[in-house]
Amino acid sequence: MNETTSATAAPLARLIDEFHKLPGIGPKSAQRLAYYLLRMPPAEAQALAASILEVKERVTLCSICQNVTEVDPCRVCTDDRRERSIICVVEEPLDILALERSQSYRGLYHVLHGAISPMDGIGPEDLKVSELLQRLRSDEVTEIILATNPNLEGEATAMYLTRLLKPLGVKVTRLARGLPVGGDLEYADDVTLARAMEGRQEMSG
Repeated sequence: MNETTSATAAPLARLIDEFHKLPGIGPKSAQRLAYYLLRMPPAEAQALAASILEVKERVTLCSICQNVTEVDPCRVCTDDRRERSIICVVEEPLDILALERSQSYRGLYHVLHGAISPMDGIGPEDLKVSELLQRLRSDEVTEIILATNPNLEGEATAMYLTRLLKPLGVKVTRLARGLPVGGDLEYADDVTLARAMEGRQEMSG
């Protein structure tokens, strides 16, 4: 038994352990969150628990773009106002929120759900790459924009996809270098994202 649980009521200790499993939540933060919930009015705690269960029960992946959605296909994929000849490939669903916020892009999306990272044991087969290739069987798509993050994993993923997609005859572009190296798309400001989208450059295989 660790120091967190030895002098703590068992249900509270379990809650702290569960919070600690979340990304970016250390032991101290997990304890603070658990004790905050303990002081929370029962109705608010029940509402939080219900929303967590609802997310797990109702939210799924779009069968086309792999974004999170409660309707399949998602609202972006079924929106007739979107430019259907361009697909912007991102690592995570949060990246779509960032790009939509910038109002610089009106095409479709594809979510990989990660990036190639040999150190973490993540290879191309662990990403939604085959689903992307499936979408290219139609002649409708003429450009793929690679909007992976400007870090080592994102660059490796972009290069892999470029080598994979170029022989298929589709134009492959990459967001311009206005994005800070090592940063994530979800944290970039709207102006930077808009400029990176407008200044995108074609990739060489």
